[in-house]
Amino acid sequence: MEWNESLKTLLRETAKSLRGSDRRLFMARTVRELGRGGASLAERELGWNRETIRKGMRELESGLTCVDAFALRGRKRAEEHLPNLLEDIRAVVDGQSQADPKFQTDRLYTRLSATEVRRQLIHQKGYSEGELPTPDTIGAKLNLLGYSPKKVRKTRPQKN
Repeated sequence: MEWNESLKTLLRETAKSLRGSDRRLFMARTVRELGRGGASLAERELGWNRETIRKGMRELESGLTCVDAFALRGRKRAEEHLPNLLEDIRAVVDGQSQADPKFQTDRLYTRLSATEVRRQLIHQKGYSEGELPTPDTIGAKLNLLGYSPKKVRKTRPQKN
């Protein structure tokens, strides 16, 4: 089969615009129309992955769609590795925090920095240095719990 550049561009752009199983089914239907050796030809001429084409062919033949499960990939949250981490952070920080002096927000202000909270978790709660996340992550968890690690400033008296 003769491939002209406009046909190649059309097939590439169409495949690029689709996602997931729709993309695989498009590739499989295209390769099936090419006949025997179509997967190799599509790989060579269009730059498509032959494994993706095979997966699409299986989906096309069986009628079942493979679930990609993108949400199950990647790094797990710190709470999944250490289930008691949030409660332990709350226990350490609660004694050193206070509400907004003017009661304008729900945030709690704490004197402890994220590095100090990490140090207190190691000393008070028995965590090891290696198993705890970085101070940046601890700071993110403090924000998640509603703590604002800033210096606590007392309200100034109004001037007369």
